[in-house]
Amino acid sequence: MSRGAGGLLAILVTAVLWGTTGTAATFAPLAGPLAIGAAAMGIGGILQSLIALRAMHRSRSLLLRNRGLIVLGAVSVAVYPLAFYTSMRLGGVAVGTVVSLASAPLASAVLERTIDGTPLTRRWMLAAALAVGGSVVLCLSRVSAPSGTGAATVWSVVLGLVAGVTYALYSWVVHRMMQRNVGRGASMGAVFGLGGVLLIPVLLATGGPLLSSTQSLAVAAYMALVPMFLGYFLFGIGLARVRPSTATTLTLIEPAVAAVLAIVVVGERMGVAGWVGLALIGVGLVLLTVRRGEPNQLGWTMGHSSR
Repeated sequence: MSRGAGGLLAILVTAVLWGTTGTAATFAPLAGPLAIGAAAMGIGGILQSLIALRAMHRSRSLLLRNRGLIVLGAVSVAVYPLAFYTSMRLGGVAVGTVVSLASAPLASAVLERTIDGTPLTRRWMLAAALAVGGSVVLCLSRVSAPSGTGAATVWSVVLGLVAGVTYALYSWVVHRMMQRNVGRGASMGAVFGLGGVLLIPVLLATGGPLLSSTQSLAVAAYMALVPMFLGYFLFGIGLARVRPSTATTLTLIEPAVAAVLAIVVVGERMGVAGWVGLALIGVGLVLLTVRRGEPNQLGWTMGHSSR
C-alpha cells in the first residue's frame, strides 16, 4: 500500500470511529455535553501523550521551538469537544453536526491558502462541495421537529462554527509541526496531551453523572479509548501523509456512519433525502480517493481536470 493510500485509509477509519460517538452518547443520557466532551477528548488526549513520552523526550528541543504552535493546537483541542457537543445539545444533532463538520474543511482550506500558500484544485473543491452538500441533506433529512428556541439555534450555529474552526486549527498545527521535522508521535502527544490537561478541570466540574452508573462509566471509557484515543492515533498517521484540508473533507463520512448506526442500533428511519445525502458523500469521497493521471497533494495521481 502506498503512503498516500495508507493515509487515506487511516483517515477513513478514524471517521468511522468518530461516527459512533453520537450513538454511544445516547447510552449516557444524564451526562451533559461538557462532561462527555471533556471525558472523551481529555482522557483520550492524555493517553496520546503517555504513549508518546519517549518521542517527545527525543524531540524536546524541536517541541520547545514550536511551543507557540503547540499552545495554539492544545487550546483548539480543548475548545473543540466542548463547542461541538454543546452545539448538538442546543440545536440538535442535525444543526450541530452540519455546521461543525461542514465548516472544518473550508476553514482548513483557508488556512492552507492564506498561511501556507497552497493552491486548491478544482477537483478538491468539487469533492468538498459534494461531501458538504451531502452532509447537509443527510442531517436535515433526519430532523422531525424543531430542536429548540431561535436563540438556542443561533448559539448552536455559533458554537458549531467554533468547533469547525478549532478542528481545522489543531489539524493544521499537527501537520505543520510534522513539516518542521517534529515526529508524528511527538506532535500528537504534545498537542493532544496539553489539550487533555486543559480539559481535566472541566471533567472534574461536570463529570459526576458519568460515575452515576456502570453503563455511563462504560460509555465514557469507550469514547475516550476508541473514538478519541485510537481515532486520533490513526488521524495523526493520516495527517503525516495527506493535507489537513483533505483529511477534514474525508472525515465528512462521519455523519453518514452516524446515520447508519442510528438506523441499525437506535431504530431510526431514513427517507429518500437521507439516502441522497449518503450518495453525495460517497461521490465526494470517490473524487478524493480514486487515482487519475498525475501527482496531487496526496501523493496519488490525477488527471489535468484536477487543476
